[in-house]
Amino acid sequence: MTAVGDRPRSAASGRPGESSSGRVPRPGRAVTALLARQARRGALVVAAVSAGACALVVVQYDSLGLAGSAGALDVLAEDPAVRTLFGPPVALDDPGGFTVWRVGSFLQVLVALWAALVATRLTRGEEEAGRWDLLRGGLLRAPSLVVRVLAVVAAGGAGAGAVTAAALVAAGASPGGSLLFGAVLAGTGAVGAAVGALAAQVVGERRSASGLAVGALLGGVLLRMVADGVEALSSLAWATPFGLLHRAAPFDATASDAGRTAALLVLAALAAAPGVAAVRLSGRRDLGGALVAGRSHRSPRSRLLRSLPGVLVHRTRRPLLVWGVGLGAYCVVVGSTTRSATGLLQDQPVLARAAAEAGFPGLGTVEGFVAALCSVLVVPLGAFAAARVAATAADEAAGRLALVHALPLSRTRWAATEAVVVAVATALLAVVAGLALWLGALLAGAGLPLGAAVAGTTSVLPVALVCLGAALAALGWAPSAVVAVGVLPAAGGFLLLALADSLGWPAAVRGLAPSAHLAAVPVEPWDAVGAAGLVAVALVLAVAGGRRYGHRDLRG
Repeated sequence: MTAVGDRPRSAASGRPGESSSGRVPRPGRAVTALLARQARRGALVVAAVSAGACALVVVQYDSLGLAGSAGALDVLAEDPAVRTLFGPPVALDDPGGFTVWRVGSFLQVLVALWAALVATRLTRGEEEAGRWDLLRGGLLRAPSLVVRVLAVVAAGGAGAGAVTAAALVAAGASPGGSLLFGAVLAGTGAVGAAVGALAAQVVGERRSASGLAVGALLGGVLLRMVADGVEALSSLAWATPFGLLHRAAPFDATASDAGRTAALLVLAALAAAPGVAAVRLSGRRDLGGALVAGRSHRSPRSRLLRSLPGVLVHRTRRPLLVWGVGLGAYCVVVGSTTRSATGLLQDQPVLARAAAEAGFPGLGTVEGFVAALCSVLVVPLGAFAAARVAATAADEAAGRLALVHALPLSRTRWAATEAVVVAVATALLAVVAGLALWLGALLAGAGLPLGAAVAGTTSVLPVALVCLGAALAALGWAPSAVVAVGVLPAAGGFLLLALADSLGWPAAVRGLAPSAHLAAVPVEPWDAVGAAGLVAVALVLAVAGGRRYGHRDLRG
């Protein structure tokens, strides 16, 4: 971004600030274009995932004959446990309505988290790296920069909503409901961008700002789950963007226009309030400052800082605690729904058959329910591993590792030690998820053994290790894409597996998904051969990335 502030001289006149065509360049337009280039890659990925997931569910709805089972779907969806997970049922007799109920909340979370992380990166991240210094010393003020970031990220969310709506219409859903669902996705992205920009003004470090924004959004998810699961608290759904999707009621022919308009207006207000606050705060603080000042004194030096493994443990322990609390809370809630959900599936064979066709056999049993949950759990575990490697890439880009690597300490050794620490932390996170899942099932009286719960959550660790290896490979070869490459084996593999099972793709294509080589624990015993093969792939990726990281230049 430093090049934006330069004022080129005209070859003809030599006057500063004038191009060869005689036009004075507009720095605001140039900055906006640069911000768009920085955000477009992630926006395209989010749009593709959202559109693909919606098209897949619509195809499943038609191919499995769920249109004739709307009554059974209503019985299942009215259960408080299922409402907690997916939200209230709306128009389940329509393929579009079923799609919104099945994956709408997940896609909202995806778009919101992407928008929040990009907003913190383009605001606090750029400011922390010193790239806003020249911009703010020139013709652009901080509020103008924040407004442009909000506009660019919100446009990315709107693009994801538009592509998703188009995919729904192409798959056979009604245009009106598809456009409404796309509008809600776009509004959720605007809320995520505003929350991320506001967090960047509140705290003075990008990682802290990202954590604050993600925590606020996940708090909104939990608030939605409480509102939908407890009827007496249903009004709380209006306080979070994730509760407004089902209040807008896409594809529901009986919903009133007034209710939909109210939901969209509240969604706009939830985006406008933090956005306006972020813009106002950015103009009232100093460059590099924050609303919440850092500590004015140093804490006692930790004994962990006396060795390289200790330093990396020190860097990992706080994120591990945050991820553990969030994932543990989610698993407790999901575990508490085990008994109710499995009982309903036993009474509704058509739904059990649909789940088996989608790759979740035995979902009517407690063990099958746990195995299905663990197949999804691999995504946050892989994301945690990739995020820890991405923190190293961010520290390198910000120059915080320059003096460290000037010491007699090879970067290959740093990468190898970090791989071990992150692998252990990921395993601890899986154990915490298993304990939380068992606790939730215990509270619901589902009779889930502790060993079965922990075995199920730890059985997906080989795929999480592949994510770690892919992230290390990206650290060596493509440092700017560590998160995207690292999450791909888990998230992309999960989507590929679901498509292959639902559409009957060849076994060779299905085998490209890492999760396809794991057993459905605790329904099945561990597949030692498949797990060993995934660990070997992870080691190859990690070694290749570590060697490349040790030989390339800093920020190369």
